[in-house]
Amino acid sequence: MDLTPEQHAEIEALRQSRAETRRPTVAALEEILFQPIPVLDHGFVRVVDYMGDDGAIVQAARVSYGRGTKRVQDDAGLIRYLMRHRHTTPFEMCEIKYHVKLPIFVARQWIRHRTASVNEYSARYSVLDREYYLPAPEHLAAQARDNRQGRGEVLTSEAAADVLALLRADAERCYAHYEEMLDPEGLGLARELARINLTLNTYTQWYWKIDLHNLLHFLSLRADPHAQHEIRVYAEAMLETVRRWVPLAAQAFLDYRLGAVTVSAGGLSVIRRLLKGETVTAETSGISPREWRELMAVLESER
Repeated sequence: MDLTPEQHAEIEALRQSRAETRRPTVAALEEILFQPIPVLDHGFVRVVDYMGDDGAIVQAARVSYGRGTKRVQDDAGLIRYLMRHRHTTPFEMCEIKYHVKLPIFVARQWIRHRTASVNEYSARYSVLDREYYLPAPEHLAAQARDNRQGRGEVLTSEAAADVLALLRADAERCYAHYEEMLDPEGLGLARELARINLTLNTYTQWYWKIDLHNLLHFLSLRADPHAQHEIRVYAEAMLETVRRWVPLAAQAFLDYRLGAVTVSAGGLSVIRRLLKGETVTAETSGISPREWRELMAVLESER
């Protein structure tokens, strides 16, 4: 993560400023407010604003004047009930705004989550920095044989070095041509046209504001072990901010969503048969071979 001295000074000035408020605030989140959390080689996530806390979820569920109950365990029990039974609107009462710096190809995955307000750095008006993402060698892997959108075995050190050399050379060459096309003393091409030459590993930035319910949905998909590494590390960084912001809701999310599995009616039937001591095979299970493999993986069974 590369920040200029001016950006560091701006962040420090924001962190030193104080504003009197009657709104609920969360001390643990205030500790990291405005601070960039490094992600990948040049990226970051930082919280720039938020509204609500665990008490706001409870308050919305009970439609009360208070901010919760006198006992934390009561609030935790209600939040866990809401999470367990997929009540959504109480979690929508909390909102958070992030400033994110990320590679363009990650942004194009991310933007599929259409439940946030987004404002991205515009290469029509400004010039993008000479910053591009290069994966660490251990994250360079071959195409998976059984997954069209996943990775398989890690490349050998020699192959990884070749890939990194190609990625670096392409990014450097394209950015050099980008600058050449922008040069007002040379070609003087419009920014909105010159940008089309940049590689997808070029970094962009945006402000991303979302309510807690939709943020947790985003995290359930992107913090999952099967998600692409480059977006998963952003989700993991954001999950840590959620732990600070709404610890009761975060724990319920980990227990009932991220750390849980959904079993179909057919899968539940298989489990019941197994509990009765019945011998069940893929052929007699009544579910598809793929669902059978997934279920056995969850049950850690080699049937």
